[in-house]
Amino acid sequence: MSTENNLDKTFDNSIKILSDLIAFKSISGEDNNSIINYCEKIFKDLGVESFKVFDNSKKRVNLFSTIKSKNKNSKKPIILSGHTDVVPVSKGWSTDPFKATIKNEKLYGRGSCDMKGFLACLLAYAPIFSGSNINRDVHFSFTFDEETACQGAPLLMKELRKRNIINAICVVGEPTNMRIIDAHKGCYEYTTHFFGLAGHGSQPDKGVNAVEYASKFIQKLLEIRENLKNNPTKNSVFDPPYTTLQIGGIKGGIARNVIADKCNVDWELRPIDKKDGEFVNNEIDKFINDKLLPEMKKTYPDSKIEKEIIGEIIGFDREEKSEACELVSSITGDNSRNVVSFGTEAGLFQEIGISTVVCGPGSIEQAHKTDEFIELSEIKKCIKFLDGLKKKSLLN
Repeated sequence: MSTENNLDKTFDNSIKILSDLIAFKSISGEDNNSIINYCEKIFKDLGVESFKVFDNSKKRVNLFSTIKSKNKNSKKPIILSGHTDVVPVSKGWSTDPFKATIKNEKLYGRGSCDMKGFLACLLAYAPIFSGSNINRDVHFSFTFDEETACQGAPLLMKELRKRNIINAICVVGEPTNMRIIDAHKGCYEYTTHFFGLAGHGSQPDKGVNAVEYASKFIQKLLEIRENLKNNPTKNSVFDPPYTTLQIGGIKGGIARNVIADKCNVDWELRPIDKKDGEFVNNEIDKFINDKLLPEMKKTYPDSKIEKEIIGEIIGFDREEKSEACELVSSITGDNSRNVVSFGTEAGLFQEIGISTVVCGPGSIEQAHKTDEFIELSEIKKCIKFLDGLKKKSLLN
């Protein structure tokens, strides 16, 4: 069979697999064992070894599978990584979000772009890697709950360290239209909980209004945001060139005439570097402990303010010389280097010493949206990239 016919067959198989993957309602925070078991079976049928890393509940799991090199003196291993979770579905879809639908050379479905399209390409191409005389280990990393502050990947990183799988090159296949991404900001997500004292609205001095103190907290966040905005990082590769802070929501109170005893504030920080993250958290902690809590406790000593860390995704830093970027460039012919505003698991691989690049099929413009889709041409580009990677991995 010719190479072209072989890739056509792989493309057809990737569409079938992508349709299967979309049918799994693997929403962040929910049990993802079914989709992981589906992926693991494909590797198992090829005789490929895998291991799993579970969370404490055993309901969410990472999968790591390895096609072994055919040579002991092999090239540096490759890790091809993606997440299995998707964001929830909102109203307004014109098709069933969990049933793949092809229209006008686009495949619609939740996760089609972000990022089950990449996973489908990996699973469809795995038999070719397995049947080839490759001169490096090819690892496949499928994680859980990337969409909720990368909760699964840190557990996997710990296991990779333990197994000494760190001297490697990693491609994180987030949707970039197969462009090379070599940097992004971090993403820290928090919910701050306020606990006051309920009471009748006609006697506000006898209660501790959690909503009012949450409002003061938000005002402090806005002051800090202006401080960050007025102190941009010199020669930053990012737009905007400073750490951003955003309030995503506030929820509290039960009625107009009842003093609210509980309130939650959802907020996020996208730091350019760790120092900005430390600065913001130190400023907030000082404001809470020196200002807000003493005021609340004057009326009600049991008042509390608690910060819940949803997740702290570290940034992905540009490196002057990147083995991962150079490898991808040698396959695609694209020598450009780009940055993105969204977060990925790339920084976690980089943190443990793995040269990493973000490059995958689809456009981030379609991610998380109603009628999410991936263009079929992007699937073909990804398969062509994997074929190029295979050629770079063959025994000389």
